[in-house]
Parts: sequence; C-alpha cells; structure tokens
Amino acid sequence: MVEYTLYEVVFFLFLYAFLGWAVEVCFYSIRDRHFVNRGLVSLPFHLPCGITFALLIQILPTLGRNFVLQFIAIFAVMTVVQSLAGVFGRRISRIARWETEAELSGSGRDWLERSVRAAVILLVYQIVHPVLLTVTALLPPLLIRIVVWADLALMLVDFSVMVYAIRFGKRPASFQTTIAEGSEKWTQHLANRISAHIWRRLEKAYPGIEAEAQGSERPVFAKGLCLDKLVWVFLICALLGDIIETFYCGLVNGQWMNRSSVLYGPFSFVWGIGAVVLTITLHRLAEKSDRYVFAGGFAIGGAYEYLCSVFTEIVFGTVFWDYSDMPLNIGGRTNVLFCFFWGLLAVVWVKILYPRMERAIEKTPPLAGKIATWIVIFLMTCNGLLTAGAMLRYGSRAVSPEPNGIVEEFLDNMYDDAYVEHRWPNMIVTEK
Repeated sequence: MVEYTLYEVVFFLFLYAFLGWAVEVCFYSIRDRHFVNRGLVSLPFHLPCGITFALLIQILPTLGRNFVLQFIAIFAVMTVVQSLAGVFGRRISRIARWETEAELSGSGRDWLERSVRAAVILLVYQIVHPVLLTVTALLPPLLIRIVVWADLALMLVDFSVMVYAIRFGKRPASFQTTIAEGSEKWTQHLANRISAHIWRRLEKAYPGIEAEAQGSERPVFAKGLCLDKLVWVFLICALLGDIIETFYCGLVNGQWMNRSSVLYGPFSFVWGIGAVVLTITLHRLAEKSDRYVFAGGFAIGGAYEYLCSVFTEIVFGTVFWDYSDMPLNIGGRTNVLFCFFWGLLAVVWVKILYPRMERAIEKTPPLAGKIATWIVIFLMTCNGLLTAGAMLRYGSRAVSPEPNGIVEEFLDNMYDDAYVEHRWPNMIVTEK
C-alpha cells in the first residue's frame, strides 16, 4: 500500500481540486453556453472534489481490489463531503437557498446521479491516479512543498477576501438590479467593487440564489442547521455514546472499561462526530420514507466507522476495534451487521431523536448559548490536542524512550504508558 506524506496528500488535494474545477467548468459552460466558475472562491479549485480524493487515496487502498466496497466507500465519502460543503458554504456566505446540489434530496434521480459520479471517481482512481502518482514521484520534494505552500497562501488570501466581501461588504437587495444598473455608489470603493464582483459571479454560477432574509423576529439560538447546533449535537451524543457503550460492554461482554475517546471526561468522539455526520447528510430526508433514511445510514454509517478505523491506524498507529472474527466483516474495520445497526440508528435519529434535541437546543437563551458554545469548542479542542499528543507519544516511546524537547517531556510526565493503557485498555499499537 502506498504511503503518502502530508505534503503529498495536500498536493493531491489541490491537484484533484483543480481537475474537478476544470471538469465542472467544462460541463456547465457547455450546458449554459457561457463560462461558469461555480466555486465558492475565485481560484480554479473545486475544494469538495479535492478533499474527497484526499480522503479516498487513504481509504481505497485498504479495500484491496474489491470494487463493490470501493464504490460504496466513494459514494459515502462523496456524500458526506458535499453535504458539509453545502452547510459550510451557506454558513459563510449567508445564502439561504444555494443550489449547489450538495445535499442528498432523497429522490431517485439524485441517487442515480450520485451513483454515476461515484462510478466516474472509481474509474479515475483506478486509471488516472496511478499515472498522476508516477508523475508526482518524479517531482523533487522541494517543488511539491513550494507548490503546497503557495496554494495554501493563495487560498487563504482568496478566502479572506471572499468572506470579507460577502459578510462585511455592502450588498444589494437585488442581485439583478446591481448587475443591470451598476450604481455609482457601489463602485466608488475597492471593497464594494470586490463585493459586487463576487456576488455577480455567484449569481452567474447559481441563478436564483437568495440572500438570507433579515427579519425582525425574536432571535433564536442555533436556529436551523448551524455550527452552534452541531457543537451541542456533538457534545450531547459524545456523552451519551460513551455511557451507552460502557454499559453495553459491561452488561453484554462482562467487561467494564473506559470507552472514552479523550483524556478528560466521558466523551466518545466517534459517537459525537458520527451524530454530526448523520445530521448533516440525512436531515433533508426527514420527510422521506424510512427506507431512504435506512439506506443512507447503512452506507454512510458503515463508511464512517471504516474511515475512523483507518484514520486512527494511519495517524496514531493504533487500533481500537477489530471485527476480523465476525462474519461479513469488511477488512476487520466494520461489518454488515453493524452497517445494519447504523441504518436503524439513522432512522431513529432522523425521525425521532434529532427533532426533539433540536427543539431543546433552540430554547437556550441566545447570549448564554453563544458563550457556552465557544467555551465547549475551546475545551474540547484542548482535550483533543492533548489526547492526540498522548497517543502519538505512546506509540513512539518504544522507539525513542528519551523525550525530545519540552513537549515530549511534559507528555511523558503527565501521560506515561501506565496511564494511557489504563485509560484505553482495548487500544492496540500496530507493528508499523
């Protein structure tokens, strides 16, 4: 299996982001008979495509030559990334209706289109990626690093200008009026020129987009699907997931042990992030038949569990679960039975649990909710970083027992082998 460095992964991310942008531009330009840049940023990058491929080049090699599993993994990863991109795009640009085709609608045509895209991506991975991988291997590592840092710098500038222009620059009540009239008031300042240009490009790429309505309604905390709500969905489900898993292992297997993902607190990040993923990808199916929700949960939940296993093994060199002894397992990382459970969980979550949790979260006072949300983000970020550092140091301590620097010395003193093994008794460090 090919091992990619961090720079190579980011390099391929931008490479496939450019290729995805080029394909999308050609398709929509031919269809609409004029040049269309459908990216949120002005640079020639389709970031959801790049992120999808950056994940897939890590996941697909672990599936061997099983094209059916590869297709399912591609479909699930593509759906999750596009759904996150849709939510992120609307959050950043404050566009209430953004026709990015990024979210799963549940229609048969939508499923067919996504299946075709997944099949195309599979062909690209099997045929095109080996060629690109060979060419990339011939490039000097220094050149790859220069390209990566240059792209990151340009992306940061482009994104910052776009956010400022859309969120803080003046914008018209009617896009069409601005495009048609081009009033002098809009063109007298550089910031307004940039803002008008960006809105003109978005209107051209997504005809009919509507700005977020600015009403005089009473403010509601975490209204709709937003960052604040997802933070609390993550926190609540991470807590409940840890409790459920602890009691399940204790009552069924007779093993009472810590099931938390982090150093501090009874929180399972796998459950919390899983709830966020299901919410973002499947919330639009709430009004659809249960079979659509079950099918989405079956595929996305199974792919998510598989991806979590791959991530912890590649990044931390650890394995937290292994289903190799269970029938119908997929690489020991998940199995058909658990995918079935993911489908059932998705139906219960989308139809019953999430609507009630959503209403409860929105009853929080807005100011108190905002303050509490950012406190949670800060504490959980610190908790996650400390956990990652402790896991990495635990894996490297057998090779280099003596700490290298003040950070490793701190990790050795605070989280030695005995502490880590007590905290995660079922964790296995791979030979690699």
